[in-house]
Amino acid sequence: MSIHWWDSRCVGERAIRKLPVRTPRLVRGAALLLATTLLLLPNAAAQRTQLKPGWNMFSPQQDVELGKKAALDAAKQLPLCNAPKVDAYLTQLGMRLASKLPAGGVQYPFEFHCVNDKAINAFALPGGYVFINRGVIESADNEAQLAAVMAHELSHVALRHGTNQATKAQAAQGFLGIASGIFGGSTGGALLTELGAFAAGGVLLRYSRTAESQADVMGTQVLYDAGYDPRAMAQFFEKLEAETKGKNPPEFLSDHPNPEHRVGRVDEEIERLGGIPANAKRDSAEFEAIKREVLALPVVKKPVPGVANAATPPPPPSSNFATYEANSYTIKYPDNWKKYPDSNGGGVSFAPEGGVLDDGSGHAALAYGLIIGVAQIQGDPKDSNALENGTRQVLQDLQKSNPKMKIQRQGERVRLNAKPGLSTYLINDSPAGGLETDWIITVLRPEGLYSFICVAPQSAYSNYDKTFSSILDSVRFKK
Repeated sequence: MSIHWWDSRCVGERAIRKLPVRTPRLVRGAALLLATTLLLLPNAAAQRTQLKPGWNMFSPQQDVELGKKAALDAAKQLPLCNAPKVDAYLTQLGMRLASKLPAGGVQYPFEFHCVNDKAINAFALPGGYVFINRGVIESADNEAQLAAVMAHELSHVALRHGTNQATKAQAAQGFLGIASGIFGGSTGGALLTELGAFAAGGVLLRYSRTAESQADVMGTQVLYDAGYDPRAMAQFFEKLEAETKGKNPPEFLSDHPNPEHRVGRVDEEIERLGGIPANAKRDSAEFEAIKREVLALPVVKKPVPGVANAATPPPPPSSNFATYEANSYTIKYPDNWKKYPDSNGGGVSFAPEGGVLDDGSGHAALAYGLIIGVAQIQGDPKDSNALENGTRQVLQDLQKSNPKMKIQRQGERVRLNAKPGLSTYLINDSPAGGLETDWIITVLRPEGLYSFICVAPQSAYSNYDKTFSSILDSVRFKK
């Protein structure tokens, strides 16, 4: 029960005690007001947004098993801070927040680890295994902002967003294979062997905007119930966006799709909860001490797991092709390329061994291969203006996350599987060094705007041009 309503009740009681005995009518009126207030208490508590996990083919125990395997692998691959005081502080703060998660009968073995990485990022694996980069602690202005990030991640665990995403993506090849590999199947076993449990588990962290909004709302509730200023939830994201305006977004914002009206939704939930709690906590001496300790830690740089050395070019594309079948199309790609499904938006990527490189900031980037995306843009597929407007929007979105990307050749009309499309050439910095050519074909369909982005360094593009053309010629849209 919130402090706001208990304060209201106490005010009523004090008023009753001060009323003179000779005015019983006023006493009865005050008593009636008190009774009415008490009756409203459950309704007030019910004003908060009610959230619950979506349909899930996994059991909570499987969440724990999956998360534990991925966490053990993550601990081997990530540069942990190995600072007992920092981990102890994160554990104490994290357990305080976890105790305020809605009671759902699921007891997760929460663990909290500090990662020696200055990138502003944090993630929680299914089952409650939470990893927080030192960059989050260093960037937070106070304990409430750090608690906001942790409450957001813990909400993903409580709402089981990871395995819910895998369940929804069951039609896409490879997703439920992760579960089968862990729980006795063969397809996922191959995936885990090839990518490692942490990398395979990473596909479970690609949340939708709806999931991010739900984590914001539940995280706000957790902050409120733990006595923190819930405004810190929106303040931290506003701070990040302001500091990186015009630059590549911090990893947290690029990995977590930014829901629309994020700040407004948090403010709305605070009002539903009854406003800012009295004596809301913002900072602590413990946080300031831990922040100083983290700032003093040596910086450890470690290669990105699963990312190739830029000095070693990938093998040439095979002349033999494999077939990939999505819900609404099929496409053929060289059989010596790997596919990397993306549960967020139904996209998929294809790249040769060594085609994914470190972009220099600890992020994995595609240097050779093909990216297929679907943007939720409405319009008549036969309307040329709708195609042009949708393509312009997709290009603008690409340039936001790639500030140095420029249009080299404006859109030219083409046909892809007899459907009208636009062909645009762009140039961008390549993670392999120098510049890259990005050839993008866009096609508007009832389900959205498809973009097929062919990527290769300019110095090697001529070796891939014929392969890219063959891949695009193989596209077949389903009725």
